[in-house]
Amino acid sequence: MSPAQSSPAQAREAYDVVVVGAGFAGMYMLHRLRGLGFSARVYEQGGGVGGTWYWNRYPGARCDVESMQYSYSFSEELQQEWDWSERYAPQAEILKYANHVADRFDLRRDIQFDTRVERAVFDEQANAWSVKISDGKMVEAKFVVLATGCLSNARKPDIQGLDNFKGPVYHTGNWPHEPVDFAGLRVGLIGTGSSGIQSAPIIAEQARHLTVFQRTANFSIPARNAALTDEERNAFRNNYPEIRRFAREIARNGIHAEQPDRGALDDSEDARRAKYKARWDRGGLTFMSAYNNLGLDLAANDTAANYVRSKITEIVKDATTAKLLQPNSHPIGTKRICIDTDYFATFNRPNVSLVDIKTNPIEEITANAVRVAGTDHEVDALVLATGFDAMTGSVARIDIRGRGGRTLNQKWAEGPKTYLGLMSAGFPNLFIITGPGSPSVLSNMIVSIEQHVDWIADCLVHMRQQGLATMEAGGEAEDKWVAHVNEIAHGTLYPQANSWYMGANIPGKPRIFMPYIGGVGIYRRICDEVAAKGYEGFVMTRAEQPRRVVTG
Repeated sequence: MSPAQSSPAQAREAYDVVVVGAGFAGMYMLHRLRGLGFSARVYEQGGGVGGTWYWNRYPGARCDVESMQYSYSFSEELQQEWDWSERYAPQAEILKYANHVADRFDLRRDIQFDTRVERAVFDEQANAWSVKISDGKMVEAKFVVLATGCLSNARKPDIQGLDNFKGPVYHTGNWPHEPVDFAGLRVGLIGTGSSGIQSAPIIAEQARHLTVFQRTANFSIPARNAALTDEERNAFRNNYPEIRRFAREIARNGIHAEQPDRGALDDSEDARRAKYKARWDRGGLTFMSAYNNLGLDLAANDTAANYVRSKITEIVKDATTAKLLQPNSHPIGTKRICIDTDYFATFNRPNVSLVDIKTNPIEEITANAVRVAGTDHEVDALVLATGFDAMTGSVARIDIRGRGGRTLNQKWAEGPKTYLGLMSAGFPNLFIITGPGSPSVLSNMIVSIEQHVDWIADCLVHMRQQGLATMEAGGEAEDKWVAHVNEIAHGTLYPQANSWYMGANIPGKPRIFMPYIGGVGIYRRICDEVAAKGYEGFVMTRAEQPRRVVTG
C-alpha cells in the first residue's frame, strides 16, 4: 500500500504502519518494515533521530551498557565498520551512531521530525487507525507501533515555587542543545538517580559551588571507563556471533558477562570480599553478577550492599556525608544500579555540599534559593535530575482510543496491562516495543528492542499471508500475563524498593511491577512459543468477518 488519498474531499495519507518515535526502536522497525514491503511513516517529536540520546545531553551522560554491546546486531557490516571510542559511550557518540544508522540505511525520507502524534483512534468498521499529528493532519494506518521509549517523558517535579525561580532551570532529560556553562555559578542539583550521579562530578568541576539535594541515596559502582584499544574492539568483533547469542538466550539482562555459579553465602567471607573487589575494580553493571542469588535472598544481598557501603565510607572523607550517601532504603540492585565516574569522591571537594531532603523535604523554591528546614540554600541555577514518568509516560501523552472509544489511559488507570508487553486487549493492531510486561528496562535495551521488532515484523507477515484484518491481545491471556509478571517479581527482592519500576516516583501512579523480571532468554522463548502456536492468546479476525478467535 502506498500513500494514497482516501477521498477527493479530504486528502489523507495512508500507510500500512505508522511508527511513533525515531529512537533505536523506531529506526529498526522502519528498516524491517521497508525490507518486508510494508509502507511506513515514522513521526518523531524531536528534531532528529536517537530518542533518549537526542534529549539527554546533560553533562556526563553515558550509557551504562558497554558500547560494543549497546549496538545493533542486525547488520554485520554495521557491527564491523563502526568504531566505538570508549568502553562506555558518551551521549554525543551514541547520537552520532544513531545518525550514522539513519544515513547508512536511508531512513530519514520516511521520518517526519518535530511532529507529535496527538491522537490515534481505531475505526472498527475500517479496521484501521486514524492518527492525528501535531501539524493538524490526519493519517490512516492499518497498524500503529509505539516506539516511544521507556525513559523519554521527562518529569518536572511538583515543588512549590519552582516557577518563581529567577535563574535558569535545566532538566537532565530535556537538556539544551548548546553547551551550558556553570563557571562561577552556585548550582543546585535536585535528584541523585543515574543522571544526577553522572552529572554531579562534571558540574562540580565548573561551578563555584554545587549543592546536591538528595532524597534517596543510591548504590553506584565505578564505571572504570577507558578508551577502547583496537585489540579490544577486534576481540568483540571476532566473537560477535557468540556474544550476541549469549546476550539473547542466556544472560538474564541481555549483557554478555561471566555468569555466577553459586550464591553469596556459599563462599567464605574472604572469598566473597575478593569477588566483590574484583567486580568493583573492573567496574560496571556486572557487579550484580558476582553471585546468582543477590536479587532473591536478602541475606545474600546484604553482603553486596554492605561491601558498597564500606567503599563509600572509604572514599568520602566526611563521616556525616558518607553516612548520608550510604543507601539503606532498598536492597542493592532493586533500583537500577548506577554507574559513575568519581561521584562519591566529588563530595570531598570544598565546593560541594549535600543536603538531605528525605528527613526534611524541600519546602519551597524562592527567586534565588532552595528552602529546606527553614534554611535558604542560595543558588544561581537549578538542575532537575528528577527522572521520567517511566514505561508508560510517553504512551499516556497520546490520546489512544480502541474498541468502543475506550482510551488506553482509562484502561491503564490502575496500572498498565499488556500481553507479553506487546499488545493490550481492546486495542487491535496496536503494538508496543519494549512495553510494560516485557524485560525492557531490566535489560540491554537494544537486545530487547531487536527482539520485539523482529517479533512484530514476523507477526505482520503472518497476518498478510493469512489475510487477517486485526489482531489484539486476548483478555484472559493478558490477565494471566500481568499476574505472571507480578508473581515472578514478588519472588524477588525488587518490589521492596520504591522504584520507578513500580511507578513509585510519580505521585498517584498505581504501584504495579511493570517490567518482566524472568530474564531476556526465557522471555524470548515464551514469545517464540506463542508465535509458533499460531499466536496463542491473541484474538485475530479476517476481513469482513465478526470477531472470533482464529488461534488458540
